[in-house]
Parts: sequence; C-alpha cells; structure tokens
Amino acid sequence: MEKNKIFKKGYVSTIIYIIIIIWFLLNIISLPQNCIEAAHSGLLTWFNIVIPSLLPFFITSELLIGLGFVDFIGILLEPAMSPIFNVSGKGAFPLAMSVTSGYPVGVKIISNLRKNNHITRIEAQRLLSFCSTSGPIFMIGAIATGMLNDPSLSPLIILPHYLGALTVGIIFRFYKKGKKITPYLHEQNIFKTAFKQLFKSRTKNNKSLGILLSQGVKEGINSMLVIGGFIVFYSVLVEILNSAFFLNSIIKKIISILPINTDQKTLKALITGSFEITIGCKKIVELKEVSLLCKIMMINFLIGWSGFSIHSQALSFLNETDLNSKLYVFSKFLHGSFASLYTFFIYNFKYKDIVITSFNPNIISLETFSFPNWINTLISSIQLEFFIIISILLYAIIIGLINTVIKVK
Repeated sequence: MEKNKIFKKGYVSTIIYIIIIIWFLLNIISLPQNCIEAAHSGLLTWFNIVIPSLLPFFITSELLIGLGFVDFIGILLEPAMSPIFNVSGKGAFPLAMSVTSGYPVGVKIISNLRKNNHITRIEAQRLLSFCSTSGPIFMIGAIATGMLNDPSLSPLIILPHYLGALTVGIIFRFYKKGKKITPYLHEQNIFKTAFKQLFKSRTKNNKSLGILLSQGVKEGINSMLVIGGFIVFYSVLVEILNSAFFLNSIIKKIISILPINTDQKTLKALITGSFEITIGCKKIVELKEVSLLCKIMMINFLIGWSGFSIHSQALSFLNETDLNSKLYVFSKFLHGSFASLYTFFIYNFKYKDIVITSFNPNIISLETFSFPNWINTLISSIQLEFFIIISILLYAIIIGLINTVIKVK
C-alpha cells in the first residue's frame, strides 16, 4: 500500500514535469524570435557581467579554504560571530564575500565549507539564512542609478536589504537551538590557537598550491557554466510568460480573489520578478500609477527574495550537500519581507518628502560592452576581492587583540 502511494506520487509529478516541458518547447517553437532575443540578452549578461565579476571570487574562495585561511580567521572572529548568530567565526568569510560580490557567492562558499566538513550541518543552515545577499554594485548601479535615476536613493535600497539579512540571521540563530556550536578550546593567546589551527588544516589537506589552483579554476568554471545556463533559461522563460495569454487570465483570477485592490500590471511585474529580479524591477519602475514608496518596497522584496533564477543557481550547489534547500528558500522569503518592512520605516523617517519626476527603466545596453570593458570589470573584481580579504584579516586581528586583552584582564 505504501509503495503504491509513493508510485502514484512519483507518477503524477513526472506527468506534470512532462507537461511543463512540452509547454515550454511549444512556446519556443511558436515564439522563436522572442526566445532567441531573450536568450541572446541572457547570454550577454552572463558573459559581460557575471563571468568577470564572480569568477575571481569562486577561484579564490576555493584557494583560501584549501590553504586553511578560513580556519585561521574563524578562530579570531568567533567572539564576534558566535554571540549574535550562534555560528563560528568561519561564517564571517561567506558573509563578507556575499555582501560585497552578491548572489550566489555566499551559498557557493557555504556549500564548499560543508562539503569539506569545515562547518556542521546546523551551522551551515544558519549561515545560509543571512549569507546569501545581493551586491552593492547591483543595488547602487542597476537599481538606484540605472532604473530609479537617483543615486541618493541608494541607502533606501541597500540598508533594508542588509538589515533584512541580519534580522533573518538573528532569527535563525535559534534554529536547532539545543545544538550549540562547539567553541574552539582557546589557549591564553588566541593568535597561537589560530596559527595552530592553520597548520593543522594545511597538514590535513596536504595539497600543493598548483593542485589547489587547478581545482579552484575547474570548480569556478563549472560553477559559471551552471549559472550561465540558468540565466539563459530564465531569460527565455520570463519572455514566454510575458507573451503567454494564459498568464493574464491567471492574474485576473488572482486579483478577483485578493482582498485588496491590485493593478494587473503591478501583479504581473511581481510575478515576473519572482522568477528574474532584474526584469521584474524594471517592470516595477515602469509602473505609472504606483507611488515611489510602493515601488521601492516591491523592489526590495524582490532583491531579498532573489528570484527562482538565483534559487536555481543556489540549489545547484546545495544539492551536493546535506542542507535543507526548502529552508533556504523560506529564509529568502523572510529576507524579502523584512527588507520591504524596513523600507517602509526608513522611507517615512528620511525619504517621505523626496519627489522623483522621471524614472529610467533602461540600464546601459549590454551590447555596447567591449572586451576592454570586460577586462576592466575583471580587474575591478580582483581588486575588490583583494580589499575584502585584507579587510577580513585586519578585522580578525583586531577582534583577536581585543579578546586577548580581555582575557589578560
């Protein structure tokens, strides 16, 4: 009887998947030009923006984990991370990388830390809740400057986003609260403990720099290919959804059910953004009958939620671990909700008198990007990463010194 239930459940889901795939293929056949243009746009986004921006972070994170750097700073930063988020100091590394580089770097690093048993399953689950964020370049450059046409609104995008992430992190510190993270057994000198852990990690992972580099490049390129595939796929899917007649019918039915008055274009923009945030944010900016506050609240929800395109990229890494992907998606919904809530309060505190007369829903065309621009983006990404690593190291040293002084007293 139990086997029949499992069989029926698997049978129904398989049929549904087949129907969706056939529907997708039929739309590609019926809308070839639209789909080709959408795929071309997604491919350009991946090549011109994503590769030079994220590849250095992927490669370097593999190197730093293999060399024991994360274990070293983990001990020094534990006094700062443990009381707030109930995780070890190792969590500072994916947090800093995610905040500065954006999706999906944080999830990738956490997945690697978990696969190599540098962190426990519970700790990794807690980290996932707040170490998966957008980068400031996207929020300042693409949203505030490129779409809203007002860089002064950048804090109204950035602050709610990161405050939302930290709030979710504090909530998830109580996840499996009975399972506390085992602290390192510090000696009188925390730096001595940190260096011992560094050498211990290098002895355990006794691979040469050349092998670590080749593995890092291989992992980085494989990750970029997966991300590129999802970007192209969701670009085509969003185009199909926008062109499909039945989507408008579904939206009308949803509007009739909702207890509040909702515009059809607004709901369509939110649905589109739930799949791909950049396209959704552009559609929200184009809404004429919606106030600035509502626009930014919706935009910040979408950036925090991150969209199914980013979720698919993240899940491709999480599926290689024992982490709960459903809990991760739930944490992203919480992130978007808190970001939207913080937007309301910050707007009414500082921005309620601001008036914007014009919006710019168009970002610089990706087709105008050239190879020199690609190289410049790559160099900027490497410089940013170098700055982050040095900053993390300096911050860890400062925390270590404070901890040592307190112990001496």
